[in-house]
Amino acid sequence: MEKVFYDLHIHSCLSPCGDDLMTPPNIANMAWLKGLQLIAVTDHNSCRNARAVAEAAKELPLTVIPGIELTTAEEIHVVCLFPGFDEGEAAGAYAESLLPPVPNREEIFGRQEIRDQEENLLGTIDRLLINATSLSVDDVPAFAAHYGGFAFPAHIDKSANSILSAFGCIPEHLPFTTVEVARPEHFFSLPENKHYQSRFHIVTDSDAHQLELISEAEHFLSLPGTDFSALRSFLTAAK
Repeated sequence: MEKVFYDLHIHSCLSPCGDDLMTPPNIANMAWLKGLQLIAVTDHNSCRNARAVAEAAKELPLTVIPGIELTTAEEIHVVCLFPGFDEGEAAGAYAESLLPPVPNREEIFGRQEIRDQEENLLGTIDRLLINATSLSVDDVPAFAAHYGGFAFPAHIDKSANSILSAFGCIPEHLPFTTVEVARPEHFFSLPENKHYQSRFHIVTDSDAHQLELISEAEHFLSLPGTDFSALRSFLTAAK
């Protein structure tokens, strides 16, 4: 086993709330400069820039996993990670198809840019990506598994778009084995939250929308490698 420094929740310039500087090469190079070994690109309800980040990281000691931050019908954010870019892009295309046909207004929400590994602009997405899909949180684990992936609730300690803000708890029937906590020191200082540590694997990610907010090399997992299968085996194992 080795310490693998990670950030499994990073947005690119494809997310309308992502800074224009969150281009594939900038993300790859910033993650490497910060000492990370494993990252996931998780744009809102789409996976069109993850492959380009991996291409930009080809010469770096950095593994890039494709993912999406899915918004459920209940307005809950769930991180979904996939074993390969074909699977991630197929899952992202399906998630996009479940969004309401509301056009993006760039002057309000920001641009939704698809860029290649050299920062060339390949196009933009017209449909607003930050809306809720029609997929229920109950359906997300099966959705991710259909494409060979797995899912975990995002930033459960935030006051908006989290499973705790929606339900007040994590329902027992949901088969999640991992949760993301944005501020673990604060969250677990509260006695009523300590039981989550025995029930779930805990990850802390940046949810970065700007380059400087990508995680430093401080959070790590003990894994036999940085490949997706090692990550999935660890984070989907019963606690």
